[in-house]
Amino acid sequence: MDDQEIAAIAAPHLQRVLGVWDLIFYGIVCVTPIAPLFVYGLALIMSRGHAVDTILLSMVAMVLTAVSYGRMSAIYPSAGSAYTYAARGINPHVGFLVGWVMILDYVINPTFTLICGGLTVQRIFPQVPYPLWVTAFAIIMTVLNLRGIRWAARTNRVLIVAMFTIIGVYIFQAVRYLTIGHGPGALVSLTPFYDPGTFDWKRIATATSFAALTYIGFDSVTTLAEEVKNPRRNVLVAIVSVCLFTGLFGALLVYLAQLVFPEYQAFTNPETAFLDVARRAGGPFLFQAIALLMVIALLGSALTAQIAAARLLYGMGRDNVLPRSFFGYLHPRQKTPTLNVLLVGLLSYIGALTISYERAGEILNFGAFVAFMAVNAATFWRYYLIGGLDRPRNLLTDALLPASGFLFCFGIWISLPWPAKIAGGAWFLVGFLYLVFQTRGFRAQPILMEFTDI
Repeated sequence: MDDQEIAAIAAPHLQRVLGVWDLIFYGIVCVTPIAPLFVYGLALIMSRGHAVDTILLSMVAMVLTAVSYGRMSAIYPSAGSAYTYAARGINPHVGFLVGWVMILDYVINPTFTLICGGLTVQRIFPQVPYPLWVTAFAIIMTVLNLRGIRWAARTNRVLIVAMFTIIGVYIFQAVRYLTIGHGPGALVSLTPFYDPGTFDWKRIATATSFAALTYIGFDSVTTLAEEVKNPRRNVLVAIVSVCLFTGLFGALLVYLAQLVFPEYQAFTNPETAFLDVARRAGGPFLFQAIALLMVIALLGSALTAQIAAARLLYGMGRDNVLPRSFFGYLHPRQKTPTLNVLLVGLLSYIGALTISYERAGEILNFGAFVAFMAVNAATFWRYYLIGGLDRPRNLLTDALLPASGFLFCFGIWISLPWPAKIAGGAWFLVGFLYLVFQTRGFRAQPILMEFTDI
């Protein structure tokens, strides 16, 4: 055995110890089984009573995209981001633009979470104004992240058990509410899927572009590709399974909600409409339980969203994509990008007070679906056009599936309201001009962004 082999063995490396069920559980934790609760009311109103359809339609796009994520992670097992797949699978300049749009998502995500948190807590304590709750959420989120607080895997497991327990109570109470006096037949209805009096494809498409927020985070499964047994198979199986579970379980929750509370026009607070369903199905106790669960989940999401955005800005500052003196600063004791945490906290706070819940979600989906389209395009490009992977090209898996995923995602993306497309398009244009300047008209390679450590 020579010195190089000894060094390779001695060098620290990740161990492949995770099975497919570990990945599936991790993906469900990241997406959270209560994700549909945050989009239910607006998706229902926007679709004129067809929220179930929006969840299922977006599931089709996500499953097709999940297949592309899984296949790209088999080629680039250490990457785990749409940016890397686009940069390596298509072109570094394309990858830069995808990464630039992803930056918008990283910054707007904590804003969206603050808005959700403020609106949810206000339903519990309506006498306290919304701005005060947003202020409290922003302060808690920022202080905890400045202290370097991390949510351990054990905390996530406790949270996921609590989620399923309370959602299980909701399902039981909803079924009980519907069957009392009407029997099991009350559980079966086609109206949530198709109401001829209100069905409108255009409205459903627009609502689907919002309801797709349900699936945000499913691609986190690919970040564990280096620690998985048989990653070529298990990452693909896990990421598709997470999307299918999220869609089908979410559709069940929304279906029961529509049967319990069919008069969706009566919602006075559509952003937290699921709480009205919970109160009708299970009384004040279920209302308070689900509200508390939503607040806890949102706090955890806010913490991770803020630190992810701060780390991304730190990486760009460290690599001098942004001014290093500010963005590249790391607290010497806490090892936390303190200035970036404060900046993201401030921007999120201002955004939560000036941007509506609906608009923040739409802007978030603008960036997400650009990334999803890029992954599908990269899969088609790498597997079908370039090939050379020691296997013959397959028209179905290498061309038709990623092309279908791209078209489904494009259909959802193009259905976003114009304000979201204008805001996202303006951000994209700034990134394009910056890329042209940085690469001297595409004559040089763009600076790499670091998404893998987030």
